[in-house]
Amino acid sequence: MGFLRERMGKILAIVIGVALLGFIAEEVVRSGSSFLKGDATTVGEINGEKIGYADFSTKLDQSTQQFKQQSGGQSLTPQINSYIQETTWNQFLTEKLLGKEISRLGLVVGPDERQAMISGNNPDPQIQRQFVNEKGQFDPAKLNQFLAYLQSPKAEKTQLEAWKDFIVNLEAAKVQQKYMALVTNGLYVNSLDAQDDYLAKNKLANFKYTVLDYASIPDANVKLSDDDYSTYYNEHKSEFKNANELRSFKYVSFNAAPSKDDTLAVKAQVEKLLPEFKASTNDSLFVQINSETKAQLVYQKKGQLEPKLDSIMFGAEKGFTYGPYLSNGSYKIAKLVDTRVGPDSAQAKHILLNPATEGGVDKAIAKADSLKKLIAGGKSFAELAKNFSIDKASAEKGGDVGMFGRNMMTPLFEEIAFNGKVGDIKIVTTPFGVHLMQITAQKGSSKVVKVAQVDKPLVPSSKTQNAVYSKAQAFLSSLSADNFDAQAKKAGLAIKNAEDVSGNAATVLGLDNAREVVKWAFKSDKGTFSDQVFTIGDQYVIALVSAIKPAGFLALDAVKKQIEPMVRIAVKGKQLSDKFNAALNGASTIDQVAQKAGSKVVPLQNIVFANPVIPGSAAEYKVIGTVFGSQPNKVSKPIEGQQGVYVISLDSFTNPAQLTNNVREKTQLGQTLAQRSQGQVLDALKDKANVKDNRAKFF
Repeated sequence: MGFLRERMGKILAIVIGVALLGFIAEEVVRSGSSFLKGDATTVGEINGEKIGYADFSTKLDQSTQQFKQQSGGQSLTPQINSYIQETTWNQFLTEKLLGKEISRLGLVVGPDERQAMISGNNPDPQIQRQFVNEKGQFDPAKLNQFLAYLQSPKAEKTQLEAWKDFIVNLEAAKVQQKYMALVTNGLYVNSLDAQDDYLAKNKLANFKYTVLDYASIPDANVKLSDDDYSTYYNEHKSEFKNANELRSFKYVSFNAAPSKDDTLAVKAQVEKLLPEFKASTNDSLFVQINSETKAQLVYQKKGQLEPKLDSIMFGAEKGFTYGPYLSNGSYKIAKLVDTRVGPDSAQAKHILLNPATEGGVDKAIAKADSLKKLIAGGKSFAELAKNFSIDKASAEKGGDVGMFGRNMMTPLFEEIAFNGKVGDIKIVTTPFGVHLMQITAQKGSSKVVKVAQVDKPLVPSSKTQNAVYSKAQAFLSSLSADNFDAQAKKAGLAIKNAEDVSGNAATVLGLDNAREVVKWAFKSDKGTFSDQVFTIGDQYVIALVSAIKPAGFLALDAVKKQIEPMVRIAVKGKQLSDKFNAALNGASTIDQVAQKAGSKVVPLQNIVFANPVIPGSAAEYKVIGTVFGSQPNKVSKPIEGQQGVYVISLDSFTNPAQLTNNVREKTQLGQTLAQRSQGQVLDALKDKANVKDNRAKFF
């Protein structure tokens, strides 16, 4: 039963992964409600169906644990937490929207199909991957043994529930695949589509153009009127639709950076460690106990240490200590532990095992040891790597990770590669998993040093923090309804602006972990200043809500500042178009137009419609579109492009060979349509949906 329990461990892990299957899409939601509305346990609603806080939190925890597993325990920054939360929300959104369509169409996984997915001649790939033999191939006998175990009295309740959830999620993924198959199978590319695509990529245009750059008119010479703003706004109104409510706030911050006394205190703390450091006989342990940075001690070649240490340590004797010295915001002391002559680079191959799916580190090490014995008995390392390593990139090359220099690999892996002998096979555990590795080559020879470093970061003392916090509190106490800017100026504080912030933002301009400020902003009215001092890193922050942009179409006043550069370009475009129109009057060639307008004529050859870029400029869709719709030797009207206003004259087209077999073009277009269709289907469903996103209230 050991295998069965091990297999169930994998099933428990894979349930998390399968639960996240689905077509992850960008969040495009329509919600006119305030974040203050809704009940206290509803994270959101999708077409009237509520998503409870408990359900969302459970899925969010699963997603977080899966990320930790896949990243080797990487620390979760505010940005990563925000990404995981967004992914989880998008999964709910996708499942609910597709679920409604699937139900409406009556798509199901029938009993026979379900049985075939589990124990048929070709089970679902997710199941096949869990029941493999020593060669990494699917083993039906192991699957049948496991299924029989689940039917026996020995099966535990948690195992049965995990298997049930696993199958439910497999079925959900299957019906989603059926739905998307209905969409993609309904797509058709005809011969005219193929012909148009072929010509767009192969028909060549030869033409001349002349341009008056927008930059030729100084911004200061352009006066914008209300009519200019209104005209641009009305012509582009569809671009000013907010999918989500956005808010802007301004803030001041009080920096609680370490004081001079704090700096001296940290330096004294490091100086106190120096005698013990000199006398230490276990420098690695000393670093682990006393240093803020718990780095492994590795050999480094010249140029790899920080400049202050590099020249000193390579000329010092073993046991030499240096410091305290200030570097990168920390006081440090360093000790030369050892010197030797070693290779400059090494090459190795490995088989990487994941402890999480092997039943723990001990079992992963035991499996690595078994593989090592197989290799000693004549088995191919390359074949075993292909069958067992989770590092698929190197597994395809027989486990080879290539040639690498010092400090390019994780320290423990590198320690063996550079300090062992060519041919050695070792087992080592790193943050990435358990490696069975073999050194295959070592090249070069130079002096290397092993340096132990102890660092203590400069951090503000409680005295410093309290003093700065008191100043922040005093500023907060001085605020009234409309004096934020005046009080900031009086106190000599710079006002910073965080504009168009979404309700789930984790960071804003100047603040790396701004969740608490953002949550407050989405619960407050415009013009309200914070009723507390927010602590963000070593900054104390007081904020004021400066703007609220609700979901839906934004009014002109809400986007006036945002569109000012585009309005200025539009006004310049009209002025430059008028200049060209005057030049066109009485002109029969583009050279005459350019001469009268004071511009130059530039010839271009072999431009294709599918790549509408003017060399040395940007993509000019209107210009190239006009070219391909022109008649030879005709001078165009002014065209307002991206970089300026253009006039073009087509010389000729060079047509490609006749398309006699359009199968390839039709296939390529069909594949492109199929790939786009999944996202576009979800976008269409979301456009029709009524989605309320209240996550900002909870997370």
